[in-house]
Amino acid sequence: MNGVRVEVVVFLLAVVLYFLLACLISWLVLFPAGRAYVLERAAQVESAMQRRFAGLKRRQTAGAEVLLQSGAASAQGLAAFVKRHYLLCLAGLLLLSLPPTLAFLASGKNMLGAYDVSTREVNTQVAGLLQGEELVPPVALPPTVFATAEIERERPMLVSASRNWTLMNQEYTQRLLMVFKIMKEQHGYDMAILEGYRSPERQNMLAGMGGNVTNAAAFQSWHQYGLAADCAFLRDGKLVISEKDPWAMRGYELYGQVAESVGLTWGGRWKMMDFGHTELRVPGVMKQKG
Repeated sequence: MNGVRVEVVVFLLAVVLYFLLACLISWLVLFPAGRAYVLERAAQVESAMQRRFAGLKRRQTAGAEVLLQSGAASAQGLAAFVKRHYLLCLAGLLLLSLPPTLAFLASGKNMLGAYDVSTREVNTQVAGLLQGEELVPPVALPPTVFATAEIERERPMLVSASRNWTLMNQEYTQRLLMVFKIMKEQHGYDMAILEGYRSPERQNMLAGMGGNVTNAAAFQSWHQYGLAADCAFLRDGKLVISEKDPWAMRGYELYGQVAESVGLTWGGRWKMMDFGHTELRVPGVMKQKG
């Protein structure tokens, strides 16, 4: 355990060193005043070193002078370069040595072992959707299911609404069908579409019935683009829409979670909550008219 802690500390120190080194290099590259300061300091150091070397040269023996003159012409050029740019050379050396050092530290067994294995659960159904699984719309329900007095109180004029899946956007349709599938297989809820595509004329007519029905006029709703639908639950062959039913309300909560997990927007989070509504917001679509 102590060994792991030491390795973690060493790793963090290496990260801090790399960060400081990156800041220094950025300062030199981006700020002319910084480069001027460094060059001025380098010139001062070079001048001091030249004075020292001058003193040493005066004290050198004739044999040493011959040796230096005959064998170190190239070495003197390299040394002069290093003296003039010693900070940049040092930074380059550190940059070259840092990756091997970090690789060596990271090679220790289980240095960060707590992160070796991912425990995140993968939703295989959503993965299938992303891989192009093609889902088929359910069989259409008889019109009488949508014509009861209870349904008329909850959703006026629902009997005349369109539930034609082919009029809706294909990408949105596949996501919504995946939601239906997950709700049935994982949560036991059978779902039905109440209304999908909505014409501009119908949208204006519903808007004229008051804000308790809809606040959106024609082309202000994703229904006009086939990118929205209102849905509810089937129980014993009957539609259950009202949020006052605890079973239905629990279903709406699950429905919202599943819909958001496949990238849809859920109306249950709006100020004017619409629990059965989902939509797929495609950029630029709302600017299209007609």
